[in-house]
Amino acid sequence: MNNLFNKTKIIATMGPACGNKETLRAMILNGLNVCRLNFSHGGHEDLKKIVDTIRELNEELKVHTAILADLQGPKIRVGIMENNGVEMRPGSLVKFTTKECIGNAEQLYIKYANFPKDVKAKEIILLDDGKLMMEVVSTNKKDEVIAKVLYGGILSSKKGVNLPNTKISLPCLTPKDLLDLQFALDNDISWIAISFVRNPADIIELRKLIDESGKSARIIAKIEKPEAVANIDEIIEQSDALMVARGDLGVEIPMQNVPLVQKEIVNKCQKAARPVIIATQMMESMITNISPTRAEVNDVANAVLDGADAVMLSAETSVGRYPVEVIQAMYKIVLNTETHDSIYNKEYRPEMVAAEKGRFVTDSLCYSAARMATNVGAKAIVTMTFSGYTAVKTSSFRPKARIMVFTSNYKILNMLSLVWGAKGFYYDKFVSTDHTMEDIRYILKKEGYVDSGDFMVHLASMPITSKGTTNMMKLGTV
Repeated sequence: MNNLFNKTKIIATMGPACGNKETLRAMILNGLNVCRLNFSHGGHEDLKKIVDTIRELNEELKVHTAILADLQGPKIRVGIMENNGVEMRPGSLVKFTTKECIGNAEQLYIKYANFPKDVKAKEIILLDDGKLMMEVVSTNKKDEVIAKVLYGGILSSKKGVNLPNTKISLPCLTPKDLLDLQFALDNDISWIAISFVRNPADIIELRKLIDESGKSARIIAKIEKPEAVANIDEIIEQSDALMVARGDLGVEIPMQNVPLVQKEIVNKCQKAARPVIIATQMMESMITNISPTRAEVNDVANAVLDGADAVMLSAETSVGRYPVEVIQAMYKIVLNTETHDSIYNKEYRPEMVAAEKGRFVTDSLCYSAARMATNVGAKAIVTMTFSGYTAVKTSSFRPKARIMVFTSNYKILNMLSLVWGAKGFYYDKFVSTDHTMEDIRYILKKEGYVDSGDFMVHLASMPITSKGTTNMMKLGTV
């Protein structure tokens, strides 16, 4: 049994650097909780091999490493450039064309047919994560846009394009996304991230497709557009989790706004009991270096202090030199930061409005369980659940006690690996309330999670064999 003690979960992006089984095994043993598949890179055949490897390791190590399918979304890119890179000089004029060509200093191919229709004069074009900036001079509204280079540099092939002032007409789910979504659903992937969310309708559209497939994947809304920040409350309501994707977000909104936006989103997600991920450039220097910068250490620690459910690595693990070492470093930072009392015991009282959804009793018990665990110094809060709702809700109150989730629904075990403080166990021996609680205490003691004399808070439904809504809380000792 892999007894790791981080409450804030660690997500790593899969790629060539961690594609072999032994590297991935070492990453899981050193603190990795969730594997991210980035559909911007790699074909389905390669991704299927990674999925199979993760599941083989889960069986061998008896863990529940989750898989996150990150859909590319309507990412706009330039085409192939001469010599794989051309210098764009400040003050020069450049023609963007939707007709495929090899790009040079005078002309660029842009892979977005409606680009000339969507942009207007004076709007800003950012390329390569904002390293280059241009301003629209004119558009023929058909197939060409003339732009002036404001801040130049080398523009390489297939670099991303951001349009912070433009209302783009691309759908949130592209034809590529729909194919990738089908792959994710066919492979029963637990979490699906939707990129460049603009409004709650984007989440509703994806939810409909998942429901129609008969699958139970949870949705992560990636916040990387100013429209998403403006509609954040409605997006949180429709989503199962959020990701603060600071790369594109920091290009689309003023960079100095990102830290406060991050804190605001984390706070709102905690109150709404939605897991939230902090992503992008967390340990970027470790792509090539054996240790992180002190600023990166502080960034990870501050995400934990803010209350994030998970922190995410991108190129550090997908193409970096030290995929295992970066997991080890992040685990140490997370574990040490979690000794600080400020991240625990959040007082978000359940609202009566939850009664309209039939959740007020459950929400109140989860809140009370977290408070009782604090008052008595309980080692664990044990919840028996089928949907995972009580685990996520209890997690939102950030108790110091570990949240041990026992379920007969095997499908949610991997999903729970993204939830702060939660650890899932498969359990299907629901005989009677007392028998089940005693059995669970025995299991947790045997596996080293609790000791004799430790307090535990139990959440369950009565009668326990009905597996209904949580309506009972009990304090017990091991």
